[in-house]
Amino acid sequence: MKLIIANKSHVKYAQIISDTITESAKVRGTGIAKRTPEYIQKRLENGNAVIALDGDKFAGFCYIEVWGHEKFVANSGLIVHPDYRNQGLAKKIKKRIFELSREKFPNAKIFGITTGLAVMKMNYELGYKPVTFSELTDDPEFWKGCQTCKNFDVLTRTERKMCLCTGMLYDPQAKPLPKEKNRPTKKGFERLKSIKESLFLKKNSK
Repeated sequence: MKLIIANKSHVKYAQIISDTITESAKVRGTGIAKRTPEYIQKRLENGNAVIALDGDKFAGFCYIEVWGHEKFVANSGLIVHPDYRNQGLAKKIKKRIFELSREKFPNAKIFGITTGLAVMKMNYELGYKPVTFSELTDDPEFWKGCQTCKNFDVLTRTERKMCLCTGMLYDPQAKPLPKEKNRPTKKGFERLKSIKESLFLKKNSK
């Protein structure tokens, strides 16, 4: 298995990456924004993505997006092909894309929004902390990317202040998070997710 910084030679994987993201959204039944092959192709070409390959077979992917004149960057589209799940590959990709973000944009705040408990845990271990959406980029182009998510109505009716996703932020200027004391647990993230679902989904179903 190789983790490679993507380039134009990897454009041939754009379709399978897009399809894998779409299928994952269907299986999980939670908020994952769709990404077209054309959208993925641009990320493969600009040197801001990591692709995992088992020989020539696609195994995983994640990319960097730059916002606010390089004040913010997001690590987005983390996906692992079903054939390679439950092997720790997502964590390796996440770590490599985080390192690439720090190398290319050392002064930028790195952020992400997710409903995935595993991603929240990985983010926390890298030094992210949960934050309100007001602490993330206010670039409207970023939030347009949420339009294909099934929970987009939640984001719009709260005037982009909150959603089922949890915002997480790594600030290179902030003090490192404590290793153990007050460390969020999986149960803590599950409780946060459950509270949000109760607030937004049940209210919407009435």
